[in-house]
Parts: sequence; C-alpha cells; structure tokens
Amino acid sequence: MRLTVVLLAAQTALRISPRLLTSKAAALRTPRPDPQRRFRTMETSEDPQDPQNDVNKSESDVNAPSEPREPTEESQRSLDAPAEPGLMPGETVVREGKAVILFPNANEVFYNPVQEFNRDLTCAVVTEFAREVLAQRGVRIVVPGETDRVVVRLADERNGGEGEGEGEERREEFRTAPVGKRCEEGLRVLEGLAASGLRSVRFSLEVPGLKSVTANDCSAKAAALIARNAAHNNVTHLLEASQRDASMLMYEARGKKECYDVIDLDPYGSPAPFLDAAVQAVSEGGLLCITCTDMAVMAGNSGETCYSKYGSVSIKSKYCHEMALRIILHSLDQRANVYQRYIEPLLSVSVDFYIRVFVRVRTGQAKVKNSASKQAVVYNCVGCGAFHLQRMGKRISQGKHMKYSAATGPPVGLNCEHCGQRYQLGGPLWAEPIHDTEFVQKVLAAVSGNPSRFGTSKRIEGVLSMVTEELQDVPLYYVLDQLSSTVHCNTPSMLQFRSALLHAGYRVSFSHACKNAVKTDAPAGVLWDVMRCWEKSNPVKRERLSETSPALRILSTEPTLQASFDVRDDANPQSRKRHLTRFQENPQANWGPKARAKAGGGVSSELEDRRKQFQGKRKTQITDSAQLKNFPCKKFRKGCCTYGEKCCYSHDPQHLTSQEEKME
Repeated sequence: MRLTVVLLAAQTALRISPRLLTSKAAALRTPRPDPQRRFRTMETSEDPQDPQNDVNKSESDVNAPSEPREPTEESQRSLDAPAEPGLMPGETVVREGKAVILFPNANEVFYNPVQEFNRDLTCAVVTEFAREVLAQRGVRIVVPGETDRVVVRLADERNGGEGEGEGEERREEFRTAPVGKRCEEGLRVLEGLAASGLRSVRFSLEVPGLKSVTANDCSAKAAALIARNAAHNNVTHLLEASQRDASMLMYEARGKKECYDVIDLDPYGSPAPFLDAAVQAVSEGGLLCITCTDMAVMAGNSGETCYSKYGSVSIKSKYCHEMALRIILHSLDQRANVYQRYIEPLLSVSVDFYIRVFVRVRTGQAKVKNSASKQAVVYNCVGCGAFHLQRMGKRISQGKHMKYSAATGPPVGLNCEHCGQRYQLGGPLWAEPIHDTEFVQKVLAAVSGNPSRFGTSKRIEGVLSMVTEELQDVPLYYVLDQLSSTVHCNTPSMLQFRSALLHAGYRVSFSHACKNAVKTDAPAGVLWDVMRCWEKSNPVKRERLSETSPALRILSTEPTLQASFDVRDDANPQSRKRHLTRFQENPQANWGPKARAKAGGGVSSELEDRRKQFQGKRKTQITDSAQLKNFPCKKFRKGCCTYGEKCCYSHDPQHLTSQEEKME
C-alpha cells in the first residue's frame, strides 16, 4: 500500500513540473569542468579580461550564489560581468591593465584607483630599463603590440666594420624574453609595500624579462590577498608573496649576489624610513622607484618635519613641487653616499597629489666626492619671490684630476635688491638635472608607438613630452601669475612673456609641475625688466600702492632692458601645439589620497568630517566686505596690525579666543 502511494506521488510530481525534469536532465548532460582548469594558463591565447572565458570554473564556483554588487568609489573598474572564481563575500573585482584583482570592499587593504597613472608609468619605465639591462646580457624583450626593434650589443657597436654575416650571427645569439615568462637572466623585482599586490601582478603580466617578483607587505591580510591574486592571475611562477617588515627584508638582501634589480616603494605617506635600506639592497646600476605622498610636509607647510625626514628644509613658494622632487633626490643621494654609492636620476615627476622619482644607484668612491657640489641651498625672497641657489661644494677640473673645495657665498645680500624684503633659506636640495632626457625619450617613443598598452597612455605621452622640453640645467621656476600679482598689473599672455625672454637672448621652457611655470636661465632682474616694460603699456595706479610694498619698489626703477612682446614661433612648444594632455582635470569628486587601510576596515567618521571641512569653500566667496568682520584679524593677534579701527577684520577678543580654540 505504501509503495503504491509513493509511485502515485512521483507520477503526479512529474506531470506538475516537467520543466524541472528537463532542466535536471540538461544539467546531467553537461560535462563537468576539470578542476585543474579553474585558472587560465599563460600559454593560452584567450584574453584574461574576456568574460566569456570564465566558463572554466570548478563545481563549487558554478553552484556558489553570485549576487550583483554595486561598484564602490574605490573600485571604479569593477566588473558588471559574472562573478570571478574564488570571489568571497564582501569582495569585488578590480581590473587594471591586464591584471584582475580580488579586492575587499572594506578598507582593510589599501587601494587607490587614482594612481593608475603611477602604475602605468612605472610599467613603462621598468620595461625600458629591462630592455637596456638585458640587451647587455644577450636577451631581447618582446612587448605585445610593439614593433620589432633591432638590438645590437655594445660589443658589436665597438667592433664596427665586421661583415654583415657576422653581424647577423651575433643578432641570432639574442634570446627572447616574452611577457609572463620567467627569464633566468632577467630582473629581480621587489615591491616593498604591495598592499593588494596589484602593481606586482601587473609587473608579472605586462613587463617582460623578469626573473622573479617579490610582493611584500607586513599585513597578514594583505599578504594572503597577494597570494590569492597571484594564483588568480596565473603568475605564481613569477610572483612570490611575502609578509615581512620591508626594511628588514631589504637589509637582509644587501651585500648578496642576488640583490634586487628593481625596488619599488609606494608607501602611504613618507618613504623616509625605507630609504636607507633601499639604497643598500638595490644591485649595482639597479633602479629605485620611490613615491612620496606627504606633500604638505615637502611643499613647505612644515619645514622642520621635512628636515627630520629628508634632511632638508622646505619653504612655501610657487616652485614647491619641483623643490619637493629635488628634496627627495637630495635625501636619496645623501643616504647612498654613506655606503660609497650615488644616484643618477632617470625621471622625476610631480603629478596629482604625489611625486614619483626613478633613479639608478651606482657605486664609486671617486664619483661620491662630486655629491657635495651637486647639492645647493636656495635663498627665496618673501616679497617678490626671486630666488638664488648656492652650491654646497665646488669642484674644478685639472686635467685628469678633480680639485674639491668649499663653496663661496652667499650670492645675495641681507635684503632683496629688487624689492628690499628679506630672504628665506631652504634646502639643501638636488641642483643637478632631475631627468635623463635620452632615457625619457625612449620611454616616450615606446608609449606613443603602442598607445593601447596602457589606459593612461595619452597622459603619459603629454607629461613625458613636457619633461623632454624642460631646461635640464635650470633648477626651479617662476610662475607668471605671481610675477603679475607682485606688481599688481594685468598678466601678459604666456606666449608674449616667453617671446620677450627669447628676444632678449635667454632660454625658456615650461615645467610639467606647474601649468603657468616659467623655467628660464634669465636672472631675476631681467624678469622684472620685462614686467616693467609690460606695465608701461598696462599702467598701474601708483597712488594705491603702499610705500613698503614690493610693487612700488620694483616699478620705481627704470628698466635696463627694452622688452619686445612680438610672439615668436619657437615660443610655443610642440606639446602645446599638439594639444597633448598635459594638465588633466580631476575626473571625479574627492580626487586625491584615500584613507589609510585599517584592520577592521571602513573609514572613521572623524576622517570624513575633516575631508568635508573645506569642500566647496571657494564656491561660497564673500562679496560683501562687511562679512569680513566675522573673521578675526591674524595681524592683530600677532600684534602687528597698523589699520586699527579701519581694519576690515575683527579685533574682538571673543573672535580671537574662538579662533585659538579651533586651532588647538
């Protein structure tokens, strides 16, 4: 009786839901995927970014529920496609370059999409560095999408005059190093502060000629995430995850034959604690890639803190971004000198909210003696902004020998000769060229010839084009807006001002660090002569100028140079004529540094309040001068306000007390 009831129930279920039977039968006919094909291999020609290639999943991945997730601000490159294999709850997928990174939504591991330009530029520089180094070892790198280059060994160039047949035989000796393959003669790369391992994964997938990549982070969660991302991108044969203190890891590598050929340090904040170990752990002629994001310190807001970290005093000035580059180069060279080593800058850029330098480190006791003459202190006028550099040392060539002596100075008096104001003293800083133009041109040619390789190729091309146009032997720069503001006159066009300097027989260029920069070998007196000539056709009301203002002092002097403002063809550089992406606008709100990663994830409410404190402060400008009475007078608080009751700011003690409480 019971068996009959069961059979009748089964027949009824089959009549009620025939679709269920059809779907189950179709599932049984579908072959079960091989668990070994869970990750795509590097030998296949499938595109790792193609969602159609994600059919090779394990049974657990097929049966796992995959709910669609909204893309967060930190993962602007998140997929709307099906879930990736191995994706855990609370994680998202970040695509950048050829890398596919599993990333937690919570702020447990640091990631900033803003620095995609930083990572793209680093891949381009390391690729060109590998091309130069491996060519000397008989290895030719192969970059996808790049036309073949004829590579000749240095020995072949020196032995010029050999037959073509011998030359062809020598070219055949070169072994090729493709992307994603281990090269025994290749470079050993260390990323000391890897976080999610995105940069190291991109090295493994996009930079050819690598022997190994070590992605290190002191965080256990970060190290575990690096290992997962390495397996997810099938680069475990190249990439090794490490959970160590970055300094100790580099200290252990010093003095060994297997030093790191490339060391990349991109910390959250200052790289100062890692520089001493880095200059020792890098191999002879190796490459250091350093990022600094503590721009408030390096740009002059806290000169004493800058000295404690980098051994240099930063000052507030219009050229603060280039000065920051020269401060970190000075610090690197000074720390390398302790170990009879010195640096050769290849590329130094100031972009967005950080600076990035690429330097080679070499060893040589004789070369180290030149370092003193490569450093300088800067005298900056607080009134008109004129600056003068004073070298720390002096060297004179005497045939095969070099004579070293102390530098003489100072180059200025107690007060500025142009406006009569006092000087500030900053530095020491690196006073030699901050770029290797020949190397930068090679990187530029590779990027412009293969624009589909990077997502920020247009910006890289624009920045590097400006770098090649800069005057390499002229440290720092002036800003045209500041020159006009000092004398309170209308601003001439950039082409007119540049043409005036060219007509006077001086060189002039832009700077990648500032849009309105004027980098020139003309002395400050010539610049003020040009502004005096411009003021004659755009007169300033002298009666409105204060007797102690720099403008009255400068304009009271007759110009010794008669400037011509006729626009010249060579006043407009090629990067400007071609309308390259030189200074891009911020693509989204809150563009800049992100919150530091923490164990529990998330961002504290205090940090969010500080971030929003000054948002939009320029949009609500004060139009009525009576509203200024609501703000305390800073000069009155210091005891130097001379306006008395006529002052447009408040001298009320209550306002001063509330302001001091806010500052505390």
